[in-house]
Amino acid sequence: MAAASGADRPKGLAAIGAFAHHPALAQTFFPFNGHVLHGTTLPVRLRAIVVLRVAVKRQAAYIWAQHFFNGRDAGLTDEEISRIAFGPDAPFFTPLDSAVIRAVDELIDDGVIGDDTWATLAAELDEQQLFDLIFTVGCYETVAFLMRSIGLEVDPTIPDLLAAQQPNGSDE
Repeated sequence: MAAASGADRPKGLAAIGAFAHHPALAQTFFPFNGHVLHGTTLPVRLRAIVVLRVAVKRQAAYIWAQHFFNGRDAGLTDEEISRIAFGPDAPFFTPLDSAVIRAVDELIDDGVIGDDTWATLAAELDEQQLFDLIFTVGCYETVAFLMRSIGLEVDPTIPDLLAAQQPNGSDE
């Protein structure tokens, strides 16, 4: 799926607004988050998998809803996105995709990527990509902590945006 225009994507204004309560933190965090989203060495598809899996593990509905669209833009199908929610043992993933999902789970559950998972990742990713994977998990885990703690609601425009993208939606 080709990347869509910003007009048919959630804006994330509630998240940005939450950071307005702590401008000094926002000033430091936004460049880091910008690296994770736009400066990362991870392929965009893998980055999307990481963020969506963090959202699942942390039950962070706001992150899931926002990044569902990013996943589609990264070339993930709705079926693949559903399998991310199922976990690393979901069928039809490549060994790398499964290892990325497993790495997210291991980092969140144990604070370390296990040796077998690391070996699978290291066979296909370079050192910088491995670092970016770890820091993407950490970044979005922290964001999930914030969003869940302050009760950030899912963007109310998301159902309409999804409906507009259906085959019989208003965008055709």
